[in-house]
Amino acid sequence: MWCIPKLNDEFRERMEDILKLYAEEYDPKRPVVCLDEKSKQLLRDSRPSLPLRPGKTAVQDYEYVRNGTANIFVAVEPRGGKHITEVTDCRKKPDYARFLEQVAAGYPDADCIRIVQDNLNTHFEKSLLETFGKRKTRRLMKHIEFHYTPKHASWLNMAEIEIGILERQCLSRRIPSKEQLERETKAWNAFRNRNQSRMHWKFTQAKAQNVFPELYALT
Repeated sequence: MWCIPKLNDEFRERMEDILKLYAEEYDPKRPVVCLDEKSKQLLRDSRPSLPLRPGKTAVQDYEYVRNGTANIFVAVEPRGGKHITEVTDCRKKPDYARFLEQVAAGYPDADCIRIVQDNLNTHFEKSLLETFGKRKTRRLMKHIEFHYTPKHASWLNMAEIEIGILERQCLSRRIPSKEQLERETKAWNAFRNRNQSRMHWKFTQAKAQNVFPELYALT
């Protein structure tokens, strides 16, 4: 079930903040990186499938065996064409903190990495503090700036588009183990980086005024 966002000044301010980031000229010193995660259920066949043969399609039994779940962290720099994924057992605070550290390591020459993300309870500096301590957190946050989508409006995060592409191109089938999921996502991520796949955001502030006229009625 979709949540209807509460349209108020906070919603407008956060939406405009994100849209301004997306509208900026590309600056490799100040990259905009969108971050999100998704859970993947691991499923294995209950009995062997029949492979593809001349004149015959592959056959897979409809029954399957649940084999646990894994988490996939996804980060994408829409304008720069850089893609980062990481498969983890779960998405707790230490998992998020370590993935954010990995993202930061991918931009050693950046003055500031602007991170676009939703309001999940792990997506805050506290996760880094609990994982790394004050000194390392201070060093990381010196070059990181958080930008949050409005509540119930994570569609403003282009990482959701990246996850949709990942699902269509890589995950829309049974994957039985975390190890195979890691191999598959790693290969997909390498493909996206080789092609420097970029995204072109078309929802502007001007369009936002037409879609949400009540937010601008008194401004």
